[in-house]
Formats: sequence, C-alpha cells, structure tokens
Amino acid sequence: MANHTFQITPENLTFEQIQEILENNIKLELSEKSKQLIIKSKNYLDKKLEESEKPLYGINTGFGALCDIEISKDELSKLQENLVISHACNVGPEVPFDVVKLMLLLKAHALSKGNSAVQLKTVQRIIDLFNNNILPVVCEQGSLGASGDLAPLAMLFLPLLGLGEVYFQGRKVVSKSVLDRMGWEPVKLEAKEGLALLNGTQFMSAHGVYTLLKTFRIVDQGDIIGALSLDAFDGLIEPFGENIQRIRPHKGQATTAANFRMILEGSKMQMKEKEHIQDPYSFRCIPQVHGAVKDAVNYVAGVFETEINSVTDNPTVFPDEDQIVSGGNFHGEPLALVLDFLAIALSELGSISERRTYRLISGERGLPEFLVAKPGLNSGFMIPQYVAASIVSQNKQYATPASVDSIPSSNEQEDHVSMGGNAATKALKVVLNTEKILAIELYNAAQAMDFRKPVHTSPFLEKFLTEYRKMVAFVNHDVLMYQGINKTVEFLNTTAIKKLEVN
Repeated sequence: MANHTFQITPENLTFEQIQEILENNIKLELSEKSKQLIIKSKNYLDKKLEESEKPLYGINTGFGALCDIEISKDELSKLQENLVISHACNVGPEVPFDVVKLMLLLKAHALSKGNSAVQLKTVQRIIDLFNNNILPVVCEQGSLGASGDLAPLAMLFLPLLGLGEVYFQGRKVVSKSVLDRMGWEPVKLEAKEGLALLNGTQFMSAHGVYTLLKTFRIVDQGDIIGALSLDAFDGLIEPFGENIQRIRPHKGQATTAANFRMILEGSKMQMKEKEHIQDPYSFRCIPQVHGAVKDAVNYVAGVFETEINSVTDNPTVFPDEDQIVSGGNFHGEPLALVLDFLAIALSELGSISERRTYRLISGERGLPEFLVAKPGLNSGFMIPQYVAASIVSQNKQYATPASVDSIPSSNEQEDHVSMGGNAATKALKVVLNTEKILAIELYNAAQAMDFRKPVHTSPFLEKFLTEYRKMVAFVNHDVLMYQGINKTVEFLNTTAIKKLEVN
C-alpha cells in the first residue's frame, strides 16, 4: 500500500488488506469513484424528498413500530439526530480497540458503494476518526443483530455529533473536547443519515473479521503444536499418510495430513522402531478433526467476505433504478449462524488439544508423570492441564448457539431477530480461549520433547523449539506455571511465529 494509505473503493475488501491496515497503522482515503457514488446517491435522495408526496420509511417517518408517523421536512435533521442519541444504550465490557477500528473501516467501506444516501462529509469524518486513532467507546451488549447492530453502532457514531466518549492518545475523554482540539464541527445529520449509520452489521462483521484473523493463525499453529505433541508422545505418522486421506477426500483433512508430513519430515523420533501399533484418537484422528475445523473456518470466512463487501443499511437507495427500497439486508442471520459454527469448530480444536496435553502428563510411553524429574516432590505440569480443562468446558458453554434464539422487539414490528451480536462476542471469547489451550499444549509438548533427548524431532520443529526456548525455559522443578503459560501465549502472538508457512 503506497505511502501507507489505503484507498476505499466500491471494490471488494480482502482479509489480507484488512490485516495489513490494522498491523501497519495504514491510513484510509476515499477514492474519487466512491466520492462520486456517495454524492450521486445523496443528490438523488434530496431530489426525491422534494418531489415525493409519499412517506419514505425512516427518511420522513418514525422508526420501527413508529413507521406510520410522518415527520415534517423541517424536523428531518432532528429526527436523525434523535435516532442516534436514543439508540446509544450499549452496555457491558468495552469492545477491543482493533474491533472498533474495524467497525469504522467496514462502515466507511459500505457507505462508499453509493446506496446509502449520506453526506460525503459524514463518511469523511468516519475516516478522520480512523486515521487519527480516535476510537469511540463501544460496549459488548445491546445488539439483537436484526435491524442492524443498532445500539453499538449508535455509540460508535455519537462522536460525529460531539457526544459520547472516545479514546485519544491513551486516554478516555469526552468526544466534544477532541472535536474542539481537531477543529472539527459536529456533523449535522441530514435525511436518512442516522439510519444509514445505525442500520448495518458492522458490529457483528468487525468481531467476526477480528476473530477470523486470529483463527487463521491459530489453526496453522495448532498443526505445529499437534505435530510436536505427536512426536513427544512417540506417536505414529502412518495415519497422516496421503493414501488414507485420498479415500476420504475432505480438503481440510488432506491439508492437515500434508502439513504434518512436512512438519515432521526428518524426525529422528519417527525413525525409531515403535513398540505400539495404535495411538489414541486425540493423535490418530488429528487430520479428521483439525481438517474439519479448517473446512468450517474456510466456509465462515467466505460468508464474511461476502458480508463485509455488502450494503446492509435500510432503506436502500438505487439512483439508477429510481428506487428506494425498505428491505432486510440489516438482518444478521447469515453471520449469526456462521459465528455459532465458528465457535463450535474452535471449541473442538481446543478440546482435542487438551486431550493431547493430558496424554503427555499421564506417564505413558516413557515420559515421567506430570513431566518432571521428581514427581511427588514436584507437581510439575499437573495443574496446567486443569486450567486447559476448565477453559475447554467454558468453550463448550460459549458454543451453545445464539442464533437459535429470538426475542421480538419494537412492538412486534421486529418480530424475528438473529442474536448475531451475542454470537459475535462469544466467538471472539472462544478463539482467545483456544489460543490459551494451545499454548498450554505447547508448554507441555516442549517439556516432553526435552525428555526425549538425545533423540531429536524434525529440523522444522527443532528450529521452532529453539525460538520457543528463548522465551520459555525448561521446568526442572516447581515454578510459577502461569508465567510460563502467559509467555507461551505471547510467543504464539509474535511476528516470527505468524510467518511460519505450513500450508
């Protein structure tokens, strides 16, 4: 991206572009094409309002169950301002900064397509917030994921009006003070603009994209860590053979098996004669389980790639067709379903990981109980497995689908909702939990592999372990285990590990 600037166009955003924007603090700017589309749709709506004597939902009427109440022309701006103010009732824990930045990016991109009839300066102010790292305070709870993410998006855009709070230069401050400092006047919303800002799926979408970016990394790391555990457990490579996968040709399964063959190539542990003819399922069925997770993640990613490149506010303006349509693109059902699917898949990745951790500390196949030289005097790695089991259980609770629930709202006008906001926030919790579970497995697997010396694992894994040992030491006697776990999580988040190419 030239000059560290990304140009927003009506063309599709990709995960790779989004990750680069977030990681490299890249600024945004509107393309000339998007500017023209935004202006065109706004001019069309203004002309339509002048000419039409019919009510236009949310433009010159009330909202939701109040859609039959017409609003006079001189109150249209106040109508939109009141909408944002009244809907800003998000509560609970604050949303991570990167998710807030994603919400701003995804909303600006959606508005750039020219179907929302907003002012150009409104979109530009959203981009100004992003570029100056002025991040509105948005909380987790309040979205039904149906009329868009109304409550969180209202909080996101309060600062446009000089209301609410933002984080700026490391401090939480009132928005008005930052607008004054930047020399910005509050945006005076015009017809439909409040709806364009609040209707939409950017809360769900931003959480989903952020969760997927983390998921892409830990799915690959799960293969590396699983391969290390397999070798440390003196496991068999035969279940990872190409012929086994060929006769059950799920793509993720074949990819996983190929990853393991590559990672373990040249391992001296695999060259040893084995005394056992079979491994437990947590090792033997890794291609089937990790593979199914990969296939699920790829499906979810496809749905999200479609969503983040869609227009999801309402009503939708079609200047070329001379239409203003009150539809349902704001409904979060496509996202709610796949977010639940993603939580289930990641829960399984964590579940099988914890079982491998348990096997490593169980005293099987020549490894000492709890992976310490003097078990009894030392508890060793006994309790990290407890922690992993606790987190796995919590993931099972989070994996209960949100999308099967619906509570009517707005006097039954909005009588079916997706609950995609809840699906989104818990999916993020599951991926963060699964990262911790995999970190505990790595902590154990590295310890176990050291007990196999002088026999070595593969060159790939030896290099991986060398880097790991720079941050996390071998455990000779009881130490503060939480420190090792936290350092392992940090290790899995380092740039060097992200760049490991497995596929």
